[in-house]
Amino acid sequence: MNSSPVTAVIVGAGHRGLLYARLSLQQPEMMKVVGVADPDPIRRRKAAELFDIPEEHHYETAEQLAEQPAIADAAINGTMDRQHVPTTLPLLQAGYDVLLEKPICPTREELLELLQTVRSTGRKLAIGHVLRYAPFYVGIKERVLSGEIGEIYALHTCEAVSYHHMATAFVRGKWNRREINPMLLAKCCHDLDLIAWFKSGVRPRFVSSLGSRTVFLPENAPEGAAERCLVGCAAEPECPYSARKMYLDSGRWPTYAWESIEHIDEPTLEDKERSLREDNPYGRCVYACDNDVMDHQSVVIEFEDGTTATHDMVTGTPKPGRSIHIWGTEGEIEGFMEDGVFTVRHADPRKGHEYSEEVVDVQVSGGMHGGGDMRLAEDFVRVVRGEEPSISSTDVTDSIYGHLIAFAADEAMMQRRVVEIEDIS
Repeated sequence: MNSSPVTAVIVGAGHRGLLYARLSLQQPEMMKVVGVADPDPIRRRKAAELFDIPEEHHYETAEQLAEQPAIADAAINGTMDRQHVPTTLPLLQAGYDVLLEKPICPTREELLELLQTVRSTGRKLAIGHVLRYAPFYVGIKERVLSGEIGEIYALHTCEAVSYHHMATAFVRGKWNRREINPMLLAKCCHDLDLIAWFKSGVRPRFVSSLGSRTVFLPENAPEGAAERCLVGCAAEPECPYSARKMYLDSGRWPTYAWESIEHIDEPTLEDKERSLREDNPYGRCVYACDNDVMDHQSVVIEFEDGTTATHDMVTGTPKPGRSIHIWGTEGEIEGFMEDGVFTVRHADPRKGHEYSEEVVDVQVSGGMHGGGDMRLAEDFVRVVRGEEPSISSTDVTDSIYGHLIAFAADEAMMQRRVVEIEDIS
């Protein structure tokens, strides 16, 4: 077991890759970033400046990096979804352990190829399922593992996606087409991973699903709507999806909204407004985009041991968040992550009673994903060092099953049938 800092190279110096790598700035005794690979010279330069990476360890591609003798213990892969497997395979084969951003990949075939490579190389692969590490879900998992509610036989999760997140990422943005990623994989792979994690080691066998597009359609555009929010749109002042309100006034989603002008070091408000008027995809009307992903979908899963699980994805909601309800043979747990509270209930047959309950207040940590981001990075370092991992870290099979559920759900929805998932154990 090695207690020295894990050395890491960033592959894909975008938002998520840099976020995990910041562990080296916050806790330098755990991680040291020593290299970067990114085809964009601007991102490469910014990452090198942030982490003080020597020029000889700047690479344009993961393949170029993998051709050299390994310069680090691990790679943090924050590339785009379709690049995940093509860039991770050579890294694993070159001897790197890999922290790979979710979702793993857009196809079942790539997913299984990656699993085979992990097994054949013996390298460690962690997936960016950060919700497993959020104190809210860790607290629930601890109660489940303690046997407090007996054996799980049913569970339900729901993700309500905010109107501004849906509009930004899945209508105007990079994940608005099924050919890129089915909506469940792009947005709810966290939730499906949680379901697989709570049933760790048990194969999800049958999946069915229904969903549709009913909100973000051309026929739902308000009177006077134009193709771009800031170009002659009479509805813009009252529209909750106004690009002006979302990206200029409230400053939401800057990583996405200003990607098209990231070559400008310090873009002004005028630069940003001009981009929304001209060719910035985030300036488009949400009712006039090329999106085809579902805006609501429900999934039903049956595990090999008979446990059933359901997940609902709804979008465009005023109040976003994730809820969970787990039923066990001796009790139940229910909670809403954003409130940081879950309730444990048990049957109480005494006269005048029906159930007893304990309300557990979990301190919601700062940062995204309920405080799970840095906890994931910390746990990855422990795994690479050979230390005891947390309960959030399991065999990659659970992560694979969560993705297979998403693929099966999309297939089941499109073909209106029940899909069986293969055994990958």
